[in-house]
Amino acid sequence: MAVISAFERRKLEKLLGMGSGYVLDFSDRTYADFFIDYRIDIDAAQYRSGGDSKAKRMRAFWDIAPNHTVGKVLDGLITYGVQIDRLGDSSPQLTDDCRKIAMRLLSDQSVADLDALTAIADDRDFEVVAEHVREAIEKNQPEGGLDRLHTFVNKFIRVTCEPHGISISREKPLHSVFGEYVKALRERGHLESAMTDRILKSSISVLEAFNDVRNNKSLAHDNPILNYDESLLIFNHVASSIRFIKSLEAGIKANSLAQKNDLPPWDETIPF
Repeated sequence: MAVISAFERRKLEKLLGMGSGYVLDFSDRTYADFFIDYRIDIDAAQYRSGGDSKAKRMRAFWDIAPNHTVGKVLDGLITYGVQIDRLGDSSPQLTDDCRKIAMRLLSDQSVADLDALTAIADDRDFEVVAEHVREAIEKNQPEGGLDRLHTFVNKFIRVTCEPHGISISREKPLHSVFGEYVKALRERGHLESAMTDRILKSSISVLEAFNDVRNNKSLAHDNPILNYDESLLIFNHVASSIRFIKSLEAGIKANSLAQKNDLPPWDETIPF
């Protein structure tokens, strides 16, 4: 449920012109199309519990969806309403207040580095699984996305390791591939601190344990799935690690190009 006060709801309803059951200039078809862009079926029964009008379905959406998802939709609605000049009240102050509400909700994301979970190769399967992983978090259902997160990590690590000359086969387990990757980083001087080396080494055993979660506590099979809080912890750990590896690899690539072109090396501090 999105955390929106009664006072904030009145502001949003006024801006979106919801007083008579409508929302902006949407027809039922265009309303559904708008929400589909956010991977939400606003025609679903769960959003019709209070009635079928567009305004009632919007209120039900606020009552059901998590903060971050509601913030994204509100930001899109406000932008659209300004573009078509069809806001219920186009007062600059009200528009600004409602944007601030949307931004506050947007800032509440359960996985801080969710945007790092994107495909790094031109591979349709990779892109689809990455989209499904992000969708699980945007719907606040991390426990339902663990199997796809495992598939994503497999694809990501194997694509990342290939340029380092690490042999990859279906028989070699993911944690073994990642162990060779960490060793290559260390031996080639890509890690500046012993602590970073140790953190990455610990991820080898984490990835090995992830196999058990995928096989026995996810929707990959007919299993009782892992609880919400532990699933969210796994998502956050994986997303943070992926973000770091992406940043590290960007620095390695930039330094390699600089050496080829006889340019100063990349010296940007790598965030962790």
